[in-house]
This record gives sequence, structure tokens and C-alpha cells, in this order.
Amino acid sequence: MEAFPLHQIAVDKLLVYINRSHTFIHSTVLICMIVYRVSSFLFNKDSQAIPLIPWLLIFSSELLLGFIWLMKSAYNWRPISRSVFLERLPPDDDLPPIDVFICTADPVREPPLKVMNTVLSSMALDYPPGKLSVYLSDDAGSSLTLYAIHEAWDFGRLWVPFCRKYAIKNGCPEAYFSTTIEDHGNKIGFQEERKNIEVEYEKFKERLRIAGESIGAKSSQDHPAMIEIIGSKDPVIADPDDAKMPRVVYVSREKRPSHPHNFKAGSLNVLLRVSGIISNSPYILVLDCDMYCNDSTSARQAMCFHLDQKMRSSLAFVQFPQKFGNISKNDIYDAALRYIFVVMWPGMDGLRGPILSGTCFYIKREALYGRSREKDVDLVQLKQSFGPSNEFLRSLKTTSHSDNKVIDDQDSVTALLQETRFVGSPTYETNTAWGKEIGFLYDSVVEDYFTGFILHCRGWSSVFCNPQRPAFLGSSPTNLSDTLIQGTRWNTGLLEVFLSRFCPIIYGLGRVPLLDCMCYAYFSAQPLYCFPVWCLAIVPQLCLLNGIPVYPRVSSPWFILYSVAFLSTLGIHLWDVLRTGGTTRIWWNEWRVWMIKSVTAYFYGSLDAFLKLFGVKEASFVPTNKVADGEQVKRYQLGIYDFQASTMLLAPLVTLVILNTVSFIWGIGKSTLAGGWGELFGQIFLSFFILIVNYPIIEGMMLRKDKGRIPPSATLFSLACSFLILLLGYTAFFRGAEMQVLLKANVSSIQSMLFFLFSLFSL
Repeated sequence: MEAFPLHQIAVDKLLVYINRSHTFIHSTVLICMIVYRVSSFLFNKDSQAIPLIPWLLIFSSELLLGFIWLMKSAYNWRPISRSVFLERLPPDDDLPPIDVFICTADPVREPPLKVMNTVLSSMALDYPPGKLSVYLSDDAGSSLTLYAIHEAWDFGRLWVPFCRKYAIKNGCPEAYFSTTIEDHGNKIGFQEERKNIEVEYEKFKERLRIAGESIGAKSSQDHPAMIEIIGSKDPVIADPDDAKMPRVVYVSREKRPSHPHNFKAGSLNVLLRVSGIISNSPYILVLDCDMYCNDSTSARQAMCFHLDQKMRSSLAFVQFPQKFGNISKNDIYDAALRYIFVVMWPGMDGLRGPILSGTCFYIKREALYGRSREKDVDLVQLKQSFGPSNEFLRSLKTTSHSDNKVIDDQDSVTALLQETRFVGSPTYETNTAWGKEIGFLYDSVVEDYFTGFILHCRGWSSVFCNPQRPAFLGSSPTNLSDTLIQGTRWNTGLLEVFLSRFCPIIYGLGRVPLLDCMCYAYFSAQPLYCFPVWCLAIVPQLCLLNGIPVYPRVSSPWFILYSVAFLSTLGIHLWDVLRTGGTTRIWWNEWRVWMIKSVTAYFYGSLDAFLKLFGVKEASFVPTNKVADGEQVKRYQLGIYDFQASTMLLAPLVTLVILNTVSFIWGIGKSTLAGGWGELFGQIFLSFFILIVNYPIIEGMMLRKDKGRIPPSATLFSLACSFLILLLGYTAFFRGAEMQVLLKANVSSIQSMLFFLFSLFSL
């Protein structure tokens, strides 16, 4: 008799119909726009025809926008939603063990109190404690973090039983004690016990505060390995009295400046090896240090997929959405990443599954070991792939399905920890497949995206689980500077993949379905938005200042195509926002942030990626700042932009606003005095749209006097840049008319070449 399913899938057929209809209509419009752009250049006899260089820049921008949009349309093909049946899971004795990986790298940017709250919430998961092991990776080698995890264990001996006794959903003490008391009916002693534990938590916080002042939040990039099994007065021997507590392990891998440490991916791979020796659980939960467990049942929800008879053999990971507890009502920085987790990931879930997203996922250990673990591989080959540790190689034969065992033999524990330090050394991975074929991959700083892509190419699948109650909650950047710096790092890694031999539209074809290739290609090509946005924010404006139209006149039928494309893009985005519970204000803010990121984070990310491609720059990783500034948070909650950022980030934004202000005023004046509204309306409207979208920048330059305004120095520098663009643009663009005449003399050959390229693009 077949067992009842552990989950079910729902497809919104109306949404699928709307998405596919829009894709067809918008594609048709884009093809017609390409026809117009080619024909207007080849057959326009007007003396004011657009010069060659501006035409090439605008046409290539439109082609690139069309390509990126086409890749993006794959997300809308078959969005689905899932629900689980926790009551159908097997008994606790039959549930598989789980290891939890939490990574921290800087005790200043990632305060130990916040990290320990994530550790405590993981310890309080609604899962058999004997089948739960929590590993904290401290890449800073901080004495303060080590002290903090010992204190967290001591407090956890009160907190974890309390959470289990009263079925507390939110296992993060800081969040739990900051919210309204949950309803626990008439359970005797609850109120008194809660107050007692809250008092103990305040004492715990005070001890960490005092330790921070005495020990200091020091970090080091040159330190030996330090690995401890936390849980008793003796730092290595677990206490049998703590059998009802999850195992907690502190891991600080050895780091030396002379050896690459591969950032977060390297840290996760060390945890893979260390945990393989200690607990070797078949499933792993990966969390960022600030992403605490908001729903203690998340592990059971994930097991509803991993234990499903139909998909368990091919399922690599279950991805939960990243949600944040510090998001304001209007979310002026798009910090919630709404489009990714509400639109894109459900769309990929209807294909082979969502992209691995860095945190909040339960992954199968076997999937990370690649093909090198196949049964017919001999010991020599295993050592070449996994390294020389015999203890770790023994763990490859099978994963643990039993409870955590109490380790009470001093010699055994000493040998065990010595082996874990060996596999955590910086030289262990030398001449092995770690980071290449095994574990989290190293070819990009966005190890999550790249690893997930390779897993899908190897035939694994994934699912997206988005329960009504957020399974995990974290903190997102609430100021412009942190948002753009984080975005720059992400986009550098994404474009690295696109420019490598693992480019999704090349490497993925034949390995994953076409629509999955398109989804991955969109994400990795997204940084290239910077080119068309920069071009369309400069070139039409320079042409407008010189009286040269680049868009059809209002009376032309071709103008309707551009209007439909513009309104179609805005309309489908508005539909997505409203149907997912958003507002028009959020819709407008997302447009603004997209434009801001395109000219800053996407641009600098692309620049870094190309510099690394040519060997000019090495990869770098700066952890996102988890410490919130009070004034910046207040401005964010009020919907006021904070422009306390470097001139390098502000200058592109201010420069383009100044340039479009000049072109808009010039266009209005010229069209009013000399006529020509019909020909220049498209460019005037484009400048106007850019200005109204970026009104907070104008406000920050001219109207605000507070600390978060745009500094006058950045405005003056941007003014100089705008003047330089005007000068160079005129010199470079508008002295090429003679070249255009020469090219038109060979119009037949050019027409044949463009027709071939157009046919190829259409296919």
C-alpha cells in the first residue's frame, strides 16, 4: 500500500495564463522594435539621422535589454506553491539526524550576541535533540566568540527545555522576549518560568557585554585551528547529563596569509569535513549568523520533502525564503528581496527547483560529495579527491542515522579532535577535488549560486518551501551604502560565472532543461544591466541636446511599439507587486532601487568581474555589516534615503541626474520655442522619467540639510563629471557623420549582414 504524500503542489493556472500571454505579446513588440531600429538606420534619408556611434550604443542596449528580459521570462512559465503534512512524518526515532552550519567571520560587523541568538534558535528546533548537532564556524578566531558560545550553552540548558516544554515557535530569545507573549492556555507555571528565564537571558547579555569590553572584538587572519565540543567544564568531554541537549561544536579553522581560504565556501567545506568525522548527519541546515529560526518546525517541514518516496533520491536541497524582521512598510532599498523570493523562486520551483540562496536551506550531504563518492572508486582515488584523512574517508561509506553518542573516553576524544584539526588545516585541500567537484565550489564568491547550478547540472533537483509563518528571520541592510556594497559583491560573483566556462547558456545546455538554463543565465547576466542603463541615461540625452531624434515621432505607428513596451514592463511589474500583497509605493521604490543598483552595484560588480577575468584584481569578501546605526534605521523606517556613502557610489547617481536635468530643461525650452515636440518627445519623456524616479537624489542634493543628505563635495565632483560627459560625448558622437555616409554607400551588404543577425536572434 502506497504511503500518503508528505506534501502537495498547487499551480495557479490563471497566473500561468497571464504570464505566458504577456511573454508572447512583449516578445512580439521587442521583435518589431528591432525591425524599426535597423530599418530607421539603413533607410532614413533625414539629414538629422542619428550618427553611427549613438545608434550602435542605443541599439546594442536595446538588444541586451531584450536578451536579459527573454532570460527572465523563464521564471514566469510555471510558478507553483507547496504545502506540507507534518502529521504524516515518521516517528521521531525514524527521523534522520541533521547538522546545522552557522558561519561568522567578524565579531565587529557580526556581534556575538546576535550570532549566539542564531545558535540558540537552532538548538531549540522542534527535532529530536539527540539527532541535532550545531556547528559554529568562527573564521575570525575570536576569543570573544568562543567565550560567547560557552555562555550560550549554559543559558541554552535553561532555554532549550523551556522551548520544548511549551512548544515555543520562535527559538531566538532576543526576538521572543521582544514580542507579545504567546498564548499557552492555562499551562501552570508558564508565566513564572518565562520571567525567570528572561532574567537569566538579561544576565547572559550582560556577561557578553562585559566580556566585549574586557576581551575585545579582535579578529585574525593568521591563527591555528581551534575546535571544541561545547557542553561541560572539561572542554572536550561531553556531559552525559546533557543527553537531551543538541551537540554544539565550535570550529575555528586554521588560517594563514600564505594559503587561500576561499571565504565562506572554504569555511563551509571545513565544516563538512569536521562534521563528517563527529556526527556525519545525512542532512545539513546552513544559516547565516544573523538568520535565526523563527519557526521551530522548519526541520520537519524540510523532511516532508527529503523523505518523500518519489523525490528523495534526486532531491539535493530544500530552500526556504530569506525574510527579514527589520523591513519598513515601504522598503525604500528593496531590502526584502521581494521579487526573488515571491516571484522568481516559485517560478523556478515549477521547473527543476530554485537556486541555492546562501542560507536557510536543508541540503543532502551526499549531493555535495559529487561523483567522487561512487562505490566502485578505490581508496587511492578517494584520497586524491577527498584528502588523506582516513577517519573522514570512513565517514563516506555511510551517514549516521542514530542519536548523538556521549563521548566519555579522554583518549578517543583527543584523537577525534586532533583529526578534525587536521582536516581543518589550510593545506588539507591541496591537490584534492575540494571546491572543484566536492563541497561548496570556489570558482565564484557567490558559492551558493554556483554550487546550486552545478548540482542541477549533475541531475539533482531542489524545492522551494515558503510556509505562511517565516521559517527564518534575519536582518537586511537599512542604508544605501551597505545595500550597494553587498550588491557589488553579489554581482561580481554572478558575472564571474557568466564569463567563465560554466556560463549557464553554454555549459547548462544539454545538462538542464532550456528554461532552467534561462533562469540561471538571467541571474548571472543581471549585472550587465549596467550597460544599457548607463547608455540610455546618457546617449539619448546627448542627442536631445544636439536636436537629433532617436525615437519615432509621436505621430508614427512605431511610437506605439515603444509605448506598449514601456507600459507592458511597468504593468507586469505592478501586477506582480499587487498580487503578492505589495503596494504601488513598493512598486515605485523597486523601480528606483533597480535603477540605482544598475548604475552602481551592477556597474562596479561588472568592473570587478572583468578585472578578475584579466588577472588585474584578486577576489575579496567583506561581510555585510550586521550592526545597525540608530539614525540610519530611523530614516529608513520613515522612508528617507540615507546618502552617507562614498563618493564612488554617489557620483554615478548624481552625475546622471544632473545630465538628465540639463537635457530635460533644454529639450522643453527648445521644443517650446522652436517646435519639434513630435520628434523629440521620446527623449524628453525619458529624461523626465529618470528624474521623477530619482527624485530622492535631487532632494538629497538641493533640499535636505540633515546628516543623510548628499555631501556638497559629491555634488561638485558629479557636476564636473557631467560637464566632461557632455564635452566628450559631443566630440566622440557627432563628428562621425562622414562615416555614416560611407556606410550607407554600402547599404546592401550591411543589410544582408543585419538580416542574418536578426534571423539568428529571432531563432
